[in-house]
Amino acid sequence: MEIVAVKGQLRPGLGKKVAKSVRNEGRIPCVLYGGDEIVHFSTVLKEIKAIVYTPDFKVAELAIDGKSYRAILKEVQWHPVTDNIIHIDFLRLVEGHPIKIEIPLRFKGVSPGVRAGGKLQQKLRRVLIKAMPEHVVGEMTVDISKLELGQSIRVRDIVIEEEGVEILNSPGVPVATIEIPRALRSATAAAEKAAGTKK
Repeated sequence: MEIVAVKGQLRPGLGKKVAKSVRNEGRIPCVLYGGDEIVHFSTVLKEIKAIVYTPDFKVAELAIDGKSYRAILKEVQWHPVTDNIIHIDFLRLVEGHPIKIEIPLRFKGVSPGVRAGGKLQQKLRRVLIKAMPEHVVGEMTVDISKLELGQSIRVRDIVIEEEGVEILNSPGVPVATIEIPRALRSATAAAEKAAGTKK
């Protein structure tokens, strides 16, 4: 799991007026909650690019006015017109306190169904997990090396390799399916029909 260092500075005050002046200085208002304190701070775009503009799950190591906090990105607010980031919420990772997070789901192996001409359809790209901060993982992997044409793999088939991690998605939800292309279906049907005629 990747950790990204983010530098910030405490905000001089709260409220819309202060937030506006922070933005006018080219900075992004942020808040860190979780644990026994709420920290209002600001940072700049280059500090958070690697953690916001990525499909990967990353942990932020926040350095704010001499103090260090480990946190995860909880919510990003965007301007409706310019698409600029106008506010960020971080959740502090506190030892002994479980958190719920969404992490990417990756595939491993090659499906025999794909080799036979099928198309892999990923139905679920992220999974919701619950874990203590010390057990948090950056991604989950699912093995598709036994998926044949027309078969699906579901949440219940994901093997959890890290202790203390619980998947919260419904077990029956499909993760991936090997779809049979129309052309392949037609060819199979034609072959079966021909075989029937020969009999």
